[in-house]
Amino acid sequence: QVQLVESGGGLVQPGGSLRLSCVASGIIFSINNMGWYRRAPGKERELVALIISDGSTYYADSVKGRFTISRDNAKNTVYLQMNSLKPEDTAVYYCNARIRRNIYITENDYWGQGTQVTVSS
Repeated sequence: QVQLVESGGGLVQPGGSLRLSCVASGIIFSINNMGWYRRAPGKERELVALIISDGSTYYADSVKGRFTISRDNAKNTVYLQMNSLKPEDTAVYYCNARIRRNIYITENDYWGQGTQVTVSS
């Protein structure tokens, strides 16, 4: 069994910052991609940021220059530092990881339960 547990969401004023964390636990052989998605009310889920096992990163245009994704492979943890937050960043943020549980099983995508981020004055 693999679990992803997010933390760090909350209420912040426009222009403020938050740092999200997501820890993967359980039987894990390797982790490839780790990323953050979000779903705003009435909108489709969208990819916010992605980090590959080699450290390569991808950001949605809407968050470039404001958000930074990083990972600690020793701790099976991915972070999302969010600065200069805007009301339109309000959403439930979900952690995703592509994990191989052992050498004989193909990779699968796992999801966290989501953490609410609200940007409002």
